[in-house]
Amino acid sequence: MASTRQQREQREARERLRAYQARQEVHAAGGRRRRRDNVVGIIGGLAIAALAVTTQVIYFTAGPGAPEPAPSASASPSSEPTPDAEQNVGAPDPTLAEGRTWTGELVFNGDVTLGISLDGAAAPQAVSGWVQDVQDGYYVDKNCHRLGDSEGFQLIQCGSIDGAGAPDPAFSYGPVENAPADGIYPAGTIAMARSTSTYSNGHQFFIITGETQLPTQGGGYTVVGQVTSGLDQLISQITSKGVDPTSIGGDGTGMPLVPTTITSVTLQ
Repeated sequence: MASTRQQREQREARERLRAYQARQEVHAAGGRRRRRDNVVGIIGGLAIAALAVTTQVIYFTAGPGAPEPAPSASASPSSEPTPDAEQNVGAPDPTLAEGRTWTGELVFNGDVTLGISLDGAAAPQAVSGWVQDVQDGYYVDKNCHRLGDSEGFQLIQCGSIDGAGAPDPAFSYGPVENAPADGIYPAGTIAMARSTSTYSNGHQFFIITGETQLPTQGGGYTVVGQVTSGLDQLISQITSKGVDPTSIGGDGTGMPLVPTTITSVTLQ
């Protein structure tokens, strides 16, 4: 009798152990399933987020949301500041240009002399800026930091405050004056560099050395005057030597291979 009871207790103990093991297995399986579901959910969420980011990048860089091309400090002759409002900063009254033609000389490196003519009637604000800069001696010893020598984009840009293209926050003006409606600037044109704002003209100017077409967004670039003599000398001695290969930017422009400094400017 005792043996029968002992056998029954052992059988019941085994049954309880099997039941406990079964519950543990069910619990462990549930834990594994929850962890798997969590991992799948995280991976799915990351995939959705990555897809959303990729879609937005494509939309805003190559798709219909991509911005229209616009002048920039590197892709076109523009590196002056963009004021917060359409107002002049440190620029003279346009009457300083006297509404007349100014003639004079612009000398580079002491031996490249350009005859220049500035149109104070067509571009009174820009010419007034030049007159003030010349009177103040601003341009003397300023360099030309940018050269474009590719077909259809030929110019040399000069007059930055730091010699590297930085704007002068104390001097900017607008609006754009006397710009060609078709964006075509003939060789010998002297025009003002700017950024996207029409009130970001400043000290920097560029001389077109070969017919060049520039963007017309915002009205183009102020044509302040013309080179009347010496352009061939500028081309043969400076711009035809090309761009310093160590300074070439993404748009193909860079520092002139021949270091170029403004020696003197006269106007009368």
